[in-house]
Amino acid sequence: MTKRGQRVQDAPGYVLYASPWRETSLIVQCFSRDHGLMALAAKGAKRPYSVLRPVLVAFQPLWLSWSGAAEVRTLVRAEAGPVRLLAGRAMMSAWYLNELILRLLGREDPHPGVYDAYEMALDQLADPRARSHAPALRRFEWLLLAQAGYGFDQPDPDFDDPALEPILRQQLRERIDQLLEAPLRTRQVLLDLQRY
Repeated sequence: MTKRGQRVQDAPGYVLYASPWRETSLIVQCFSRDHGLMALAAKGAKRPYSVLRPVLVAFQPLWLSWSGAAEVRTLVRAEAGPVRLLAGRAMMSAWYLNELILRLLGREDPHPGVYDAYEMALDQLADPRARSHAPALRRFEWLLLAQAGYGFDQPDPDFDDPALEPILRQQLRERIDQLLEAPLRTRQVLLDLQRY
């Protein structure tokens, strides 16, 4: 990277979280396959006629272009890929995946395996025929921990086995809680939803 900064064109990625910045802009936390977690300034994205406004949506595949050398780069362009519909518990589960990525991975540390697992989990969550989201969540948690260097010293379990699900859930929850030292907000919402 030169002192003038880096210019990236059409990197596949996802919006994980967006927060307001100044009057008309957003700071967007993105997860890119080849660049990892990135903070991008989407200037003017809150304006009614911004081309970025309808595109910067969570859980939708994007092609992102940015430039800059600072910690927060400038989003130059974003194009949407195919639409993925999530509703209800599936959406809450997807927010949980986003929070795990934001809290467990370092900035600008690419994890193509995690990216691919994230896409696969989103596809499984969007499948209306899925009876349970637990296998997709456990599989993603397992792989994320392994890729981040905090995995288990055992072979991958059968995530689709309903008898193993409570054991896996407990193992993964304990490991994640140890790493974060603070509860995940989306986990509590998911647990509350399971009561209904």
